[in-house]
Amino acid sequence: MAPMAATTASRKALVLVLLALLPLSTVSSRAGPSSHRSSSHGKPPKHSPPRGSPSPPPPAPAPPQPAALVRTTCNSTTYPDLCVSALSADPSSATADVRGLSAIAVSAAAANASGGAATAAALANAITNATAAAGGENATVQAALLRTCAGKYGEARDALSAAGGSIAARDYDSASVQVSAAGEYPQVCRVLFQRQRPGEYPPELAAREVALRQLCTVALDIITILSNNSG
Repeated sequence: MAPMAATTASRKALVLVLLALLPLSTVSSRAGPSSHRSSSHGKPPKHSPPRGSPSPPPPAPAPPQPAALVRTTCNSTTYPDLCVSALSADPSSATADVRGLSAIAVSAAAANASGGAATAAALANAITNATAAAGGENATVQAALLRTCAGKYGEARDALSAAGGSIAARDYDSASVQVSAAGEYPQVCRVLFQRQRPGEYPPELAAREVALRQLCTVALDIITILSNNSG
């Protein structure tokens, strides 16, 4: 019995030595899940941080600035702001010389004259259609005058077209005469309305007349600059 008891005591001693040598984590894993691991199950789940608010839209691009020559040239005209607006509307103005700018100004005036002719013709047609249904002498006279107005705006357009050709040929004196005439044609329309008084002078044509006269003035000013520089 004594040897067996000694053997049993030796085995217990060996087990104690082994337990002492084993890491604490190994012993704890065998004993079951640690309190740290078990406590992690009680924590609320982690949430990802909220996404940031959408970034604001980029600022609108600044309007294009007129070319230096456009600004310099227009500053010498009677209506600088109108000049810059009319010339800058044509992309070719960014690389044009003064002669090119004068041609662009004449084209802008011609476009206005074309619009005036179309406006006067449309007003005449509308009055004619209304007169056919209701009658009225004044309406008939007014429609006739509006057709005359359409013709005068058409003549202004043709004069400006001829001025463009004169500028291309470097005949600046002829171009000046043609542009001056174009600015005067629409005034005939207003004078006829004032004399015959068939009704109110259409505000659409009044606005066209003012705009065309100012555009022709700008074109004349640039042609003058061009003529002086070429002399």
